[in-house]
Amino acid sequence: MQEATGDNAVNNSENTPNPQAAELEALRAEVAQLREESLRERADLENQRRRLARDIEMARKFANERLLGELLPVIDSLEAGLSVKADTAQHLREGMELTLRQLLKVATDNGLVAVDPAGQPFNPEHHQAMSMVDGGGHPPGTVVQVYQKGWLLNDRLLRPALVTVSKHD
Repeated sequence: MQEATGDNAVNNSENTPNPQAAELEALRAEVAQLREESLRERADLENQRRRLARDIEMARKFANERLLGELLPVIDSLEAGLSVKADTAQHLREGMELTLRQLLKVATDNGLVAVDPAGQPFNPEHHQAMSMVDGGGHPPGTVVQVYQKGWLLNDRLLRPALVTVSKHD
C-alpha cells in the first residue's frame, strides 16, 4: 500500500501545477508576444519611412508644377508675338510690354519682388555696390544708379541689386 501512496504522491505532484513552471511559461509567452509586436512595429516603421521617401520625391518632382503652369500663357504670348509680322517697332514693343506684365504678375503671385533701390540709402543686405561716385547732390551712401535690379523671394534675398553709391565729398 505504500507503493500506491508513493505513486499517488508522484501523480499528485505531476497534476499540481509547479508555480515556477507556470511563471516560466507565462514569461515565454510574453517574450514571444513582445517579439511579434517589435517585428510588427519595425515593419510599420519601415513602411512609413518608404512612404515618406516616396512623398518627398513626389513633392520634389512636382514642386514647380503650379509656377510652370502659370508661365504657360507667357510662353504662348511670346510664341504668338514671334509668329506675327509686326508693321512697326512700336507694335513689337507693345507686345513685349504686355508679355513682361504677364510674367511679372506670375512672379509676384509666387512671392517674387523686385528690389529697385534708386534714390534710397544703400543697404548691404539687399544691394551690392559696384562703384562709388561723387555725391552730385545726393546724400552720402545713397544709391544713385541701378545696373541690375535685385530680387526677393518670399522676403529672402534671391539676388542683390547691383548699384552705384554716392560717397562723401
